[in-house]
Amino acid sequence: MRSKFPGFGPEALAFLRSLKRNNRREWFQPRKDVYESSIKAPMLELLGCLNEGFAEFAPKHVTPPQKALFRIYRDTRFSNDKTPYKTHISGIFPLQNSPGKQGGAFYFHFTEKELLVFGGVYTPVPEELLAIRNLIQDRHEELEAILANKTLRKTIGGMQGAQLTRMPKGFSEDHPAATLLRHKQWYLENRLDFGFVTSSKLAVELIRHFQIMAPFVQFLDRPFAPRQAPKKMPFAAF
Repeated sequence: MRSKFPGFGPEALAFLRSLKRNNRREWFQPRKDVYESSIKAPMLELLGCLNEGFAEFAPKHVTPPQKALFRIYRDTRFSNDKTPYKTHISGIFPLQNSPGKQGGAFYFHFTEKELLVFGGVYTPVPEELLAIRNLIQDRHEELEAILANKTLRKTIGGMQGAQLTRMPKGFSEDHPAATLLRHKQWYLENRLDFGFVTSSKLAVELIRHFQIMAPFVQFLDRPFAPRQAPKKMPFAAF
C-alpha cells in the first residue's frame, strides 16, 4: 500500500505537549479549533486510510472513521483523576456486528512522545472469557502456531495479558495449553518508532503491524464473528 496520509504536522505534537501541561477547560476551549484542524481532521483521514487496508485483510473490522475515533474528552465520573481531556489520540477497529461488541480489536494511539499498536482482547466480559477459553481448549495448537510465526515474533514479540494464578473453573490443570487458558487478557502490543507520527509512512507502518496481528485477532474473533459475508465499506474512506 502506498500511503495517501502525509503524517501529522508539528502543530499536533505541540498541542499535545501544551495540553499535558494545561489540562483544563479554560485552556482547551479557546484552542479547540487547533485540536479540530491539527489533530481530529487528519486523524479521521488516517482512519480512512487504515480502513482501506482492513478491507483487504480484516474486512470484518472495517469501521467508519467517526466511530473509530475516540473522543478527547475524558469520563471523570469514576476516576480520581479529574483532568477533563485525554493526552493521547487513539483509534479502534473492533469486530463489527458481534453480539455485545465482543471479540478482538485493532487499536493504536499516540501521545506527544509515544506511538503504540495493539491487537487482541483487553477487557472481556465473563461470557466472552468463557467463549475464548473454550476456543483455546479445542484449538490451542492453531493459536500456538500463530504465536510462533517468525515474522510476528520478530516484529511484535509474544502475546501479553494478565493471568490467573490458578486454572479457571471447569478447565483441567493438565491441559497442554494451561498457560494460555489462565489468561484473562490476550493481546499483542508494540511501540513503534515515534518518528512515524509525522511521517508519510505512518499509515503504512500501522497497516503492516495490523496485518501481522490479523491471524491472531481473527482467531479470537471466531466465537463472535457474524456468519454473513462482510459488506463493502458503506461510507467514504474519510
